[in-house]
Amino acid sequence: MATIRVVAVCGTRPDAIKMAPVIRHLQSAPRFEVRLVATGQHREMLDQVLRLFDLTPDIDLNIMTPHQTLSEITIRTLQGLDALLRTDPPDVVLAQGDTTTTFVSALSAFYHKIPFGHVEAGLRTYDKYHPFPEEVNRRLTAPIAEFHFAPTERARQNLLQEHIPAERIWVTGNTGIDAVLWVANQPFETEDPALQRALLHEGRLVLLTTHRRENWGEPMRQIAHAVCHLLEQFRDLLLLVPMHRNPLVREALVPLLGDHPRALLTEPLDYAPFVHAMRKATLILTDSGGVQEEAPAFGKPILVLRTTTERPEGVEAGTAKLVGTDPEAIVQEAARLLTDEDAYQQMAQAVNPYGDGHASERIRTILLEQLGE
Repeated sequence: MATIRVVAVCGTRPDAIKMAPVIRHLQSAPRFEVRLVATGQHREMLDQVLRLFDLTPDIDLNIMTPHQTLSEITIRTLQGLDALLRTDPPDVVLAQGDTTTTFVSALSAFYHKIPFGHVEAGLRTYDKYHPFPEEVNRRLTAPIAEFHFAPTERARQNLLQEHIPAERIWVTGNTGIDAVLWVANQPFETEDPALQRALLHEGRLVLLTTHRRENWGEPMRQIAHAVCHLLEQFRDLLLLVPMHRNPLVREALVPLLGDHPRALLTEPLDYAPFVHAMRKATLILTDSGGVQEEAPAFGKPILVLRTTTERPEGVEAGTAKLVGTDPEAIVQEAARLLTDEDAYQQMAQAVNPYGDGHASERIRTILLEQLGE
């Protein structure tokens, strides 16, 4: 029986988190030969996740440069993948989600007439600038892909509305749930004083993550004002803010939160510490897409610091609520959850709509059925 040759591409931390379970399941099956390609779109954050899952890139394009633009990321990724796929074409190229790495991987595979498999296909806001550039990355990837691994039925319906053939779409669940549950079950200790303080805090912990391009500048400063107000209103609260390395994020957050005695502003947390911070948190404020999927696995209410989301299933299920970046709205909704136990439990006990932790196994089975002649 012929070997199925796979190129799996990761560029960012979310790519690595959601592709790692897929890669590990493929590697464990005798029919598959997997080459992991790292573009290095997010260098340090990508590397630490790959180490956590005991994965080493076979090829590293190392495209990262200081202050790189989206155009530069696109060009360097395309050039690197073009050389690889031209000289040693696989049977299928896989990438996940909505990053520039994902779209360019699909485009390069198309140029070389290699089937492309899109992990986490079909998420949409139908607002091309929210999130930016992720929404368009996804929508440009869809017509190219041969295998659409949709995490939910809603995602499948989005693809059908865009005239993707039904026989090319499989609802698998989200591989991010596979990853977060695997990490949560691994032994964990930390020597980081800030993280120790957060994990041992006897009061309530609020976890804040914000990094989206559309929130840079004034929206992010409004978020910081809101959490300052919450810290003053609720004296038992401790705030943990793992800050993105982008200077624009820090310029918005540090002046307002940096000196507060109950605000812990840290470097980006590695994935394992972040998973345990989610487990400890009472409430999570985020503009991250992945966190909207992961936190419900631990029964944590999420206030989404965006006006749109490509993950409406969580809002519909009751695990998340869109609040935008208006300080009054953030404070009002957070205060409600921190004072109304019924409202809190309603969100905390809602069923996670994103999967059961077996999405990667389903993807492996599908590829074997489709490519294993």
